[in-house]
Amino acid sequence: MTDQETPQTDENEVANTEPKEEKRYMRKVRSFVKREGRMTNRQQTATDTLWATMGITYSNEMIDFAAVFGNDNPVVLEVGFGMGKSLIEMALNAPEKNFVGIEVHGPGVGACLADAGDAGVTNLRVLNHDAVEVLEFMIPEKSLSTFQLYFPDPWHKARHNKRRIVNETFIENMRHKLVIGGLVHMATDWEPYAVHMLEVMNDATNFKNTAETDYAPRPDWRPLTKFENRGQRLGHGVWDLLFTRTC
Repeated sequence: MTDQETPQTDENEVANTEPKEEKRYMRKVRSFVKREGRMTNRQQTATDTLWATMGITYSNEMIDFAAVFGNDNPVVLEVGFGMGKSLIEMALNAPEKNFVGIEVHGPGVGACLADAGDAGVTNLRVLNHDAVEVLEFMIPEKSLSTFQLYFPDPWHKARHNKRRIVNETFIENMRHKLVIGGLVHMATDWEPYAVHMLEVMNDATNFKNTAETDYAPRPDWRPLTKFENRGQRLGHGVWDLLFTRTC
């Protein structure tokens, strides 16, 4: 909101207009910033040609996963898949599961569609929208077997911590979308964010840590990314958290 001088009005005008103005300028704190680069020809072509079969357009209606995939296989939801390489690898390695990926950046969605098309993946669908809104308005209760969040923006500056996607409200909303016994799998290479994630999950109701210690070893189903491999060579740590919904 800009610092503009407010015209003087009488008290009745203020009473009638102030709530409307507050609503007009209210902005939701988001966990991401769109730095949308230009899509390559390949990414744009994939978006244009494959969206009808692999894309799910945002709407305020619950997704019927059985209708979307044509089966009742367990559904894995990943938030923030980047360029989609690890998500595609997981989908290829687990044809008995259905995978849904959410990503706000168009070029990443286009790259994922292009690679998935080349690989012949059929058990993957993608959304290009804010994950918080998708989770709230499109994912039915007890419809997910697994929720995945890998290397989200840690918003490491203290004044930006409020933008972290992992918070009490998000986790509670996500819990209702999981089946009983459903899995939450999160990973980060930023230790303070790992501590934050662990605190939020430990404080959340009806979740149990599956690890013998606070953090779990990387499970086989989470592929190593080039970024992670590079970090390991440089001695950087990665922290995985695995929790299940108990009730």
